[in-house]
Amino acid sequence: MPRVGITPDALVSAAADLADEIGFENLTLAALAKHFGVRDASLYTHIRGLADLQERVALRALGEWGDALGQAVAGRSGYDALVAFADTYRALATGHPGRYAATRHPVPAERLDGSAGAARIIEACYALLRGYDLTEPDATDAVRLLRSTLHGFSDLEATNAFTADHSLDTSWRRAVDKLHHVLAHWSEI
Repeated sequence: MPRVGITPDALVSAAADLADEIGFENLTLAALAKHFGVRDASLYTHIRGLADLQERVALRALGEWGDALGQAVAGRSGYDALVAFADTYRALATGHPGRYAATRHPVPAERLDGSAGAARIIEACYALLRGYDLTEPDATDAVRLLRSTLHGFSDLEATNAFTADHSLDTSWRRAVDKLHHVLAHWSEI
């Protein structure tokens, strides 16, 4: 019999929060069960196991990111869209490290196709690039450059890998400014 208050949605929500606290790689059924004050076996009424839970957290995180990034670029273009996108990306990556790790967790194509989160992230990327008048294949290359740069910086920041005595915010702003320059002059470079 399912325990009152425990639903698949509640489990995924709690698991995402727990991943932010302890790291996505440390998320276990035992830790989640402890959070709810139940035995591990009780969770199987709602999920198929750890892999299922990880995929659900990944899909939740992708949806949250897609929404946030889409809202960040809505009504903006060019440099303003880039700054809003980049700053939102960084805030999500550093403020929700477990969810951020979950966005990179492999999800089977059939489950990913049933979720719009990943598509919304890609749409937000292309929406911000419309202000730079890029066409294919340049737009795809630009999306890859953008995401690689933002991911690299955010991942290093989230893991405290930057040790130089220099403002991270200053470095971030300069990186975003350089991205803008590259995007604005793409055809010339």
